[in-house]
Amino acid sequence: MASGHELYIGPCIHDPPHPLHLPTLDRPLRIHIEGPLVSIQKLLPEAEWPKRGLFGLKFPQPGGIELAKLVHQKLYGECPRDDEIVLGDEYLGWIVDRTVKPWKVLDELDYYGVTFDHLVPPNDTDPEVLMLNIFEMDDDNGEFANKHLLFSVDPADYEGKVLTTPRCCQKKKGSMDRKNMNEMVAERQIKYIPGTYHLKINYLMFPERFPGILYPPIAPPWDTDN
Repeated sequence: MASGHELYIGPCIHDPPHPLHLPTLDRPLRIHIEGPLVSIQKLLPEAEWPKRGLFGLKFPQPGGIELAKLVHQKLYGECPRDDEIVLGDEYLGWIVDRTVKPWKVLDELDYYGVTFDHLVPPNDTDPEVLMLNIFEMDDDNGEFANKHLLFSVDPADYEGKVLTTPRCCQKKKGSMDRKNMNEMVAERQIKYIPGTYHLKINYLMFPERFPGILYPPIAPPWDTDN
């Protein structure tokens, strides 16, 4: 795959540094990274992403696997094989047209997140988590990043880089990160119909897009047909 921008995780601003910034290789950890698709495409310019529709999508997206591998390499200094990456969940953020009522979900993806495990035992339903957020600065000259980070950034310093920051260096505390992340992984594992995929959030907001379905099916990560 063609080389893209650098996934840049700067040093922790705290003294001493937060223990998960950066984590040790032997520490079991559930990791989630998310951000604007335009930023992720800078990291992985040849990765594949869904183009149309909420139905018929298979979990995980090919680009999600590549993103998880890239993050793993950045955190631990080694690139894992595909079969070493255990993906637990992913988030697909579709563009929503709010100029019409009811709101309409457009067939265009603009935000993505993926969750994967590092050394987490299969029976551990509440592992420690690391939340990583990608900050896109090209479209607003770093305004959003400066608003939400505990340190100041100058976009000129990140040429050829995609700024990615753990929760410890953000203004948001993330007190619900562990609960939310682990619940989403558990939900994906428990309720599913093989061969199908869609998002709970879109189902709850736009039930008319899912006729005849009482609850959104969710494919588990070990279902190789999904």
